[in-house]
Amino acid sequence: MSSTTLSRRNTAPAPGAPAPANRRIRKSAPAWSSKAAVNIMLVLFCLYTLLPLTWLIVASTKDTTDLFGTPGFSFAENNFLTNLTELFTWENGTYLRWLLNTVGYAVFGSVCSVFVSFLAGYAFDKFDFPGKERWFGFILVGVLIPAAVTTMPLYLLAANIGLVNTFWGVFLPSIASPFGVYLARVFCHGYVPAELIEAARLDGAGELRIFMTIAAPLMKPGIVTLLLMAFSASWNNIFLPLVMLTDNQLFPISLGLYSWNGRSEVDPEFAHLTIIGSLIAIIPVIVLFMSLQRFWKSGLGSGALK
Repeated sequence: MSSTTLSRRNTAPAPGAPAPANRRIRKSAPAWSSKAAVNIMLVLFCLYTLLPLTWLIVASTKDTTDLFGTPGFSFAENNFLTNLTELFTWENGTYLRWLLNTVGYAVFGSVCSVFVSFLAGYAFDKFDFPGKERWFGFILVGVLIPAAVTTMPLYLLAANIGLVNTFWGVFLPSIASPFGVYLARVFCHGYVPAELIEAARLDGAGELRIFMTIAAPLMKPGIVTLLLMAFSASWNNIFLPLVMLTDNQLFPISLGLYSWNGRSEVDPEFAHLTIIGSLIAIIPVIVLFMSLQRFWKSGLGSGALK
């Protein structure tokens, strides 16, 4: 009994002595495996993002025969310029009409949405009024409701006031954004000190002037972030226009390409038009995100910390 106890005591490491090598190996293995798992996930995510874009670029250079007769990721005869010319001249420039419609829905809709959201968020953060938190909680309920659920009620409301199959039937619903109001209040709370607002009021500045000249410049990263999110959502919106619109002269690009894709099952000529139209449709979004990345990166980082 005594010899066993002594041998166990002799094998135990002394206090302050370095750990045995085999124990260090066992401790480093989980860290290595977690890094490998993260890297594998990043590679898979990159492939998931880049492979469809690569296929789209390759397919946009093919005519209808090569599109269905060659492998998806292999180049054939280059017909990119021919496809591009055909895209903008097809049916008297229908695609260009859809592009302008999308600019109207997305650009003006996102600007109005951001302006209304930041006005509401600023009011919820800097003003005190009866039922303030209840009203804010009521708005937050809208964040939990999927947009698809509210589309049919919006259609019925638009039908009652004669907005179905009009520009305003798609434009006006895009202005209201419960998530935008929530995010604007978060940004306002983090970027605009209450002491600065009080000082401006003591100097005699009006509320609208304080918002436009003091609060809005301070919230510029948040405004750009929310603007990009609203623009991307409006640019890719298809379900609301699908319900609201029947006149193809009012279609946005998303709905127009959807209709061409449906016609390609009968007429294969629409297949390559749909593909190169999809490629052209993503360019404005990429350019906008790349040109404003300095603002939305800081805005997302600040929003996450707040």
